[in-house]
Amino acid sequence: MAIWLLLLFLHLFSSSAVTTAKNIRHGFPSSIIQPEQRILGSKTGHELYEEKFFTQILDHFNYNPQSYETFQQRYLINDTYWGGGADKNAPIFVYTGNEGDIEWFAQNTGFMFEIAPHFKALLIFIEHRLYGKSMAYGGEREIANSTLGYLSATQALADYATLILDLKKNLTAIDSPVVVFGGSYGGTYTYAAMTDYPTPTNFLAPLPAYPVKQMCKAIDDPKTGNNTFEKLYGAANVYYNYTGDATCFDLADDSDPHGLGGWTWQACTEMILLTDGNTEDSIFPPYNYSYNDRLVFCKYNFNIEPRPTWIPTHFGAHNIYRVLKRFGSNIIFFNGLRDPWSGGGVLKDISKSLVAIVAKEGAHHVDLRFSTSEDPKWLEDVRKKEVRIISKWLSQYYRTLAHSSDYYNN
Repeated sequence: MAIWLLLLFLHLFSSSAVTTAKNIRHGFPSSIIQPEQRILGSKTGHELYEEKFFTQILDHFNYNPQSYETFQQRYLINDTYWGGGADKNAPIFVYTGNEGDIEWFAQNTGFMFEIAPHFKALLIFIEHRLYGKSMAYGGEREIANSTLGYLSATQALADYATLILDLKKNLTAIDSPVVVFGGSYGGTYTYAAMTDYPTPTNFLAPLPAYPVKQMCKAIDDPKTGNNTFEKLYGAANVYYNYTGDATCFDLADDSDPHGLGGWTWQACTEMILLTDGNTEDSIFPPYNYSYNDRLVFCKYNFNIEPRPTWIPTHFGAHNIYRVLKRFGSNIIFFNGLRDPWSGGGVLKDISKSLVAIVAKEGAHHVDLRFSTSEDPKWLEDVRKKEVRIISKWLSQYYRTLAHSSDYYNN
């Protein structure tokens, strides 16, 4: 899923994570996915952005002495295309960080870099609190674990709002409109299906175009006959060894090169995602979700109990369509139906400014990725439509800004 919105009022969404307890495994073979493999295209991270830090308050909502402690929140900035800057009220495009290292997401969100020249936009990528380098107490694990209670969606949203407003003030860009980009919010299990992109990618791992199809071809390969192990090996090899560089699949490897581990904490507190499965539409065994299993897991690992109703209570998600129609505006919801998480997305327009774009062949984050010569026409059309919508919203904002200026000047 991908979501972005124009901030006339500060609409934001977020993600979260940090170090987990009891050595919970994350399932990424470090011998296959190395940090230097994360960059897509010819540009390096240093060429795409500059790294900066913002002194962020630890607790936005309480007034206890510890609440006033701070941590350094990382953000990445690119002002190459900011035409006219604050003097022209040029727009600011902000990516609100996911559950991982912000550089990983910045290097895989080419759409923002590619449309920035058209809009003359400033680019900002904000790292989610308690991820990557944005750790409390300098990232010391034992101390940082004591701050897990400050890892929540509401705290993260407050971080983004605080940083953006402070940045606009320091840049003398108070009237510059802000467009927020982002995709997903957690989910670290259905990797292959999530990344069933129509072109080769290097997001979660180096993969061919339509990797799920390639896995199916490997399973159906007549050369393997009825050897189930060979079929499974062939499918796994597509995901874990598309480059051919891996010599062994280390199933005991518990490394986490993308910094996704903290999602386990979030999934034990407020992000309780109901999942299920069946054998009719899948090659996998049926999976019956059990809240009690989740409860036992969270008690064992963190000595806490989940609060499954808090997020829908706080954000009004008991009827998300009704809430958005009454209180939301200027949001694009993109969903690719190849993405298993699309079932939880907004799949139909809610109003003229709450727009759903659904792509039958689309996958997780696919519209936000760098364009390639192999992109199918439907993906090119999706991105063009998104640009048109953003252009319309910005034009409306500038007209409103001009009228308000005339009103106050007269």
